[in-house]
Amino acid sequence: MIRPTHQFRAIFNGTTIPVLEQVVNFNEARQALLAGNIANFDTPLYQARDMDVGHFKHKLALAIERRHRPPGPFGPDWPLKHGSASAVGDDWPVDNVILYHDLNNVGMEFQVTEMAKNNMEFNTAVSIMRHQMLLLQTAISERV
Repeated sequence: MIRPTHQFRAIFNGTTIPVLEQVVNFNEARQALLAGNIANFDTPLYQARDMDVGHFKHKLALAIERRHRPPGPFGPDWPLKHGSASAVGDDWPVDNVILYHDLNNVGMEFQVTEMAKNNMEFNTAVSIMRHQMLLLQTAISERV
């Protein structure tokens, strides 16, 4: 007999919530990094840092693709639980901006633009997650 906790876990993992959780965690970590760049806008020798958005999205797409395959020995949600789409990745110095006379490379316009894009992605993920939770709540309340 399947225990109820396994049934609920299967229902939960059948939604996009685990994937959205990874997106939200990544956006949260990146927002803090971008805010640090802005806070050090006038710090001499400060080098702006960022996270590899393209690499994260590629790893996330691979994890989603694996979830749609038939369950293997590790289960369909294995890639998300074991780091193949880790939300917190390495940050690296930004090298595609202007270097100023004090050797600081923080471009305010670039940082603010990246923060706005990151914030929109975060808000979208949270909105979809909220909708998924409401669907789960509706499904559970109909069962009772």
